[in-house]
Amino acid sequence: MENQLNLSLLPCPAMMATRINHGSTLNKFPPAALPEQPVGIGLRYPHYKDVLETELELGWLEVHPENYFGGGTHRHFLSEARKKYQVSLHGVGLSLGSTEPVSGAHLQNFKELIDIFQPFNVSDHASWSASGNAHLNDLLPLPYTHETLDALCRNITRTQEFLGRKILVENPSTYVAFAENDMTEYEFMNRAAEMTGCGLLLDINNIYVQAHNHGYDAWDYIGNINPHHVGEMHLAGHSEHNAAGKTILIDTHNHPVRGEVWGLYEFAVRRFGVIPTLIEWDQDFPTLETLVAEADKARAIIRNVAKERLLHAAE
Repeated sequence: MENQLNLSLLPCPAMMATRINHGSTLNKFPPAALPEQPVGIGLRYPHYKDVLETELELGWLEVHPENYFGGGTHRHFLSEARKKYQVSLHGVGLSLGSTEPVSGAHLQNFKELIDIFQPFNVSDHASWSASGNAHLNDLLPLPYTHETLDALCRNITRTQEFLGRKILVENPSTYVAFAENDMTEYEFMNRAAEMTGCGLLLDINNIYVQAHNHGYDAWDYIGNINPHHVGEMHLAGHSEHNAAGKTILIDTHNHPVRGEVWGLYEFAVRRFGVIPTLIEWDQDFPTLETLVAEADKARAIIRNVAKERLLHAAE
């Protein structure tokens, strides 16, 4: 009976699969549809062959589009994987938080992949990584001020207009807080969504890491996010480091998801409903079996929450 559980018993906000048809002759795959199974994993190069050759109980795959701009072998493997799974394109190079406009060339490359692979979600981060001719290999934090909010919203709007679709914007992982902040991070993210119509990608591990490092309540953060905006969630592992006698958590994406983060994710599922959820692992890669086992844990949480709602509905 467990396989027949109706996940629609959980609330779900309007999702991101609606698209504008640009009539591109590059289209190779059918239009995007929300995955039937809500949990996916990141497709990374050590697992290309195994993902193609193994039948997996996964709903979807996520890739960083910048790795596929140049075509070649990587794009070939993505094409083969797309025949089996829905995909999400999760950018790391738009630099949405920059005071400068998003690069037109970057947007054009991004849009080419969208037209070909028909992702159900497209996303990037509330951060900056480019200034002038300098492109930094990191996602740098923003002060949460009205000025930076306006700059972020201009670039989100430019991106959505160019791509012809709604995007999701991810809450960042930060290790410093700015004294001039005008608002909390959850207020900043909610306002960005309200001002631009974008959705939010909630990284649950980032919220947990920042709550520890900056001394706020992670459950309160999630409780203050508008459920209507949330279109995807991410889960990942983090590392502990000692600095000046304090324990600092670093969002390293190279460990299993911690128990405390699983608890926070369960709270998020209860609040936001069935949302596409990704297991991220970006270095010190484990076996594919380990990744799938992490996905199974997320799926079990979703099912358990749905079962509870079913029991309460039957009372």
